[in-house]
Order: sequence, then structure tokens, then C-alpha cells
Amino acid sequence: MGRSLLALLLVFSPLSILSIGGGQATIPEMQHQAVVVHGWLSNSQFADLFALSRAAPGPSSLIAALIGWQVFGFWGAVAATLGIFLPSSLLMYAVGAWWHRRADSPIRRALERGLAPIAVGLVFAGAVTVLRAADAGALALATAAAVCLVQSTTRISTHATVGAVASVYLLLFYIR
Repeated sequence: MGRSLLALLLVFSPLSILSIGGGQATIPEMQHQAVVVHGWLSNSQFADLFALSRAAPGPSSLIAALIGWQVFGFWGAVAATLGIFLPSSLLMYAVGAWWHRRADSPIRRALERGLAPIAVGLVFAGAVTVLRAADAGALALATAAAVCLVQSTTRISTHATVGAVASVYLLLFYIR
């Protein structure tokens, strides 16, 4: 049990530090580690846990606890949760005081400018990873692209978009 819990900590702790842009930014590497490197999950299982983590309230990093639970039970969930939250929390606490005192620092401005596009790229990579893991077909890819386009170019609410897409999928796959 100790080696498996240590493996979880060794996977999720570095991801914690690299979660620029939030938990979604860690999804590609998380999938790679859980599916390819350690073989803890299949792509399908990973996609299912991802969907469950998004359906549940709470942080997007909830998937780490679900992976830990799936592969090593309760203590796996605890280890993965500590791994994904503790290192970045300690780092932010340590850096926070300097960050607030140095509002005019050129180093701070450079970091802000450089980290923003990295965060966006990592979030997009997470979306692509989940679509691949779910073995998404043409309809799923078209839906993802349409939702991205609608949400980024119009004032249509997220609730309306989700309701419309859910209604279309209900018509396509349930009511025949």
C-alpha cells in the first residue's frame, strides 16, 4: 500500500505546481500518467472520471481524488488530494506576499504576460485529451466546436447553451 500511495503523491504533486490555469491545465499529463505510464485506468475510465468530476460541485481538480479512489480506495483519494492541492497551496502562500508587494515589478509583469497564454494552451490541451480519451466521434467534436464558438462570440448564457445541446442530444439519442 505504501508504494502505491507514494506513486500517487509522486504523480500529483508535480501536477499541483504546474496547474497554471487551474486544474483543467493538468488533464493531459494526468491522463498520460494514469493511463499510459502507470496503467491505473483505461482511456474510457479516465473519460468517465473526468465527466463525473465535472458533474460534481467543487474544484476541477476533483478528478485527482476520483483517480486515487478508483485505484487505491479511500487512502488513494486522500493521497491524490494532498498531492494535487498541498504543493501549490504552500507555493502560493510563500509567493503571495512578494507578489502583492511587487505590483510594479517588471518580473511580475513578465510572468503575468507569459503565464496567461500558457494557461490557455494547457486548458485547450486538456479539452483535446478528454475528447481523445472518450473516443469522441464527429458529432462530439462538432458539438465541442459549436459550444466553444457560441460561448466565446455571443452573449448567449451557458445555461441556454447547455439546455439547447442537451435537448438536441436527447432528440438524437433517446427519442426515436
